[in-house]
Amino acid sequence: MATSKAQRIGIWIIAGFMAVGTIGSFAIIVLANSNAQQDQERVKQLTAEYTAATNKQSKELSDKYFATLSEHAKRAAPFDATTVTELKTEDIVIGTGDDITEASSFNAYYVGWKPDGTVFDSSIEGTALKEPFEVAPGGVIQGWTKGAAGMKVGGIRELTIPSNLAYGEAGSGELIPANTPLKFVIMIIPAPEPIEMPQELLNYYQTGRLQ
Repeated sequence: MATSKAQRIGIWIIAGFMAVGTIGSFAIIVLANSNAQQDQERVKQLTAEYTAATNKQSKELSDKYFATLSEHAKRAAPFDATTVTELKTEDIVIGTGDDITEASSFNAYYVGWKPDGTVFDSSIEGTALKEPFEVAPGGVIQGWTKGAAGMKVGGIRELTIPSNLAYGEAGSGELIPANTPLKFVIMIIPAPEPIEMPQELLNYYQTGRLQ
């Protein structure tokens, strides 16, 4: 059936609107993809800068404290587990900073070993130190909480911890069997200056957007 002139004009108008809509949708998609790509590039840049800052601080701390902790790590040696029935502490270096209580949060480097002298955990990794261990009340074994109390920031202490103040009857994985007493050398250091995550990056992780 032939179409009238009016019908043909109507069809052209509808086709025109559809074309404009398709082009507009395509433009929106392209723009959205472009913005997303720009955001990803910005996230990569901010993440790299933040990581570089934290790595720089970690290296500076390692350079400052590695030799001292390495020297005291030599204290790791076999000991008689049967004689460890209560918590014992031995101050190696008396600190000069703030007092540590059982309710304190603090930063520390450490070396821990079992009765056979095996070091099962340590801040020492090769020729450097890992990031300082951030200790919060309730976040460590009781032997640490009670054993660090009375120290001052800057101090170094050896802890001899009976199993009931360590990992008790449960042990800890394959590394520490049940009812194993432990020893640690802990070195409490001044809290490092906090490195704030860029606000843009924080926004991105919280909302998925940079702004």
